[in-house]
Amino acid sequence: SSGINAEYGDLQTIVPYDAQTIEASVKKTGKAMVVHEAPLTQGFGAEIAARLQEKCFLHLEAPVQRVAGWDTPFPYIYEPFYLPDKWRCLDTVKKLMDYM
Repeated sequence: SSGINAEYGDLQTIVPYDAQTIEASVKKTGKAMVVHEAPLTQGFGAEIAARLQEKCFLHLEAPVQRVAGWDTPFPYIYEPFYLPDKWRCLDTVKKLMDYM
């Protein structure tokens, strides 16, 4: 056990999305990790990260982190290597927790 407590929010829709709930969670925890399957650049997670930076800046204890697909075209046969997985998420959580 790592002793890490986390809040998890699963957006069922992206238009509209529940910005108030996400912002309240970030203000409570001081950290945010946005995970999505789209490419890192110009994915919807970038919009969420930007909004969190804008609305929660004074509450953040670390930069907003994003875990996303790679910025490259890929054949669907390689989709398991493209999509964010638990290991990439775990690495990002560790970076968030170690941020000083």
